[in-house]
Amino acid sequence: MLRQLRSNVVREPDGGEGNTARVSRIGSGWRRIFATGLGLWLATVLVTFVTGNANLIPSIILLGSFLVPVTFVAYAFERTDAVITAQRIFTAFVYGGLLGVLGASILESAFLGQPSGLTYLGVGLIEEAVKLVALWIVARRLTRYTVRDGMVLGAAVGFGFAAFESAGYAFNALFTPGGLPLLNLVETEVLRGILTPVGHGLWTAILGGVLFGVAARRGRLRLRGPVLGWYVVVALLHCLWDAARAIAVWLTLLLTGTPVQWLLIQQGHAPTVTPAQVHLFTAVNWALLAANGLVGVLILLAQRRRNVTSTTPTGQAEPTAESDR
Repeated sequence: MLRQLRSNVVREPDGGEGNTARVSRIGSGWRRIFATGLGLWLATVLVTFVTGNANLIPSIILLGSFLVPVTFVAYAFERTDAVITAQRIFTAFVYGGLLGVLGASILESAFLGQPSGLTYLGVGLIEEAVKLVALWIVARRLTRYTVRDGMVLGAAVGFGFAAFESAGYAFNALFTPGGLPLLNLVETEVLRGILTPVGHGLWTAILGGVLFGVAARRGRLRLRGPVLGWYVVVALLHCLWDAARAIAVWLTLLLTGTPVQWLLIQQGHAPTVTPAQVHLFTAVNWALLAANGLVGVLILLAQRRRNVTSTTPTGQAEPTAESDR
């Protein structure tokens, strides 16, 4: 990936945002990454289906879990400046993602119990906090800060988290009775791949943009009011995302539940559902996820638009951390 990204980097003359050297990363590296990775993943899945060779399972998990996150990080990298190097993106993706997953696992196992509204909220608060800490560690020694770079580096941390988390979900899909559950694995990876762009990467990109925006005005990274406020917002988006399935179940029963089903629920038993209820649940669940993702995208676009309109008439942005010193 690093070699692919470096090949698309061309330095331009000084100028632009913060009067620093700008970098034009021409070409379509992210498209080649996606096309190549998708082809390799499909080939690996096909060969595994035909041969039943379980030794290929790790390749399917790694390719499927990392394909979409790496593609989006490559896409974002093409839109940064000289401060954000390929090595720093790689560090944010791997170290930030892995540290985030480890930290979230430790905290969630220590403080969270059975699924509930408070549990969903706790997961959102914990996972967004550990990603923020990981982003802070990766970005603490940057020479300058801009909102755009914060979005990109935040996305790298978030997509790294998503990649490692998806690998865990894909691995868990193997633990079903009866033979090699390759279909479960493939379905899990396809579903996670579809949802990845509007999940962890998006939420941490929003938070990264706010964090770097504050740092550009203060001279260094600071936990000010805007950062804490947007942390709560992305944690709530995360909470509602995780709770979408439970909310969809409740709405489905509220709209179509029979007296017998409600009685069974009150007695602590799982009622038998109808095909119509299954279809309604699926539609409501996807609608909730789509609405959540749309809100996140709109927030990110609005954040980016505010950053663009904050430039001076000469095309220069507000002072950055480097220009303040």
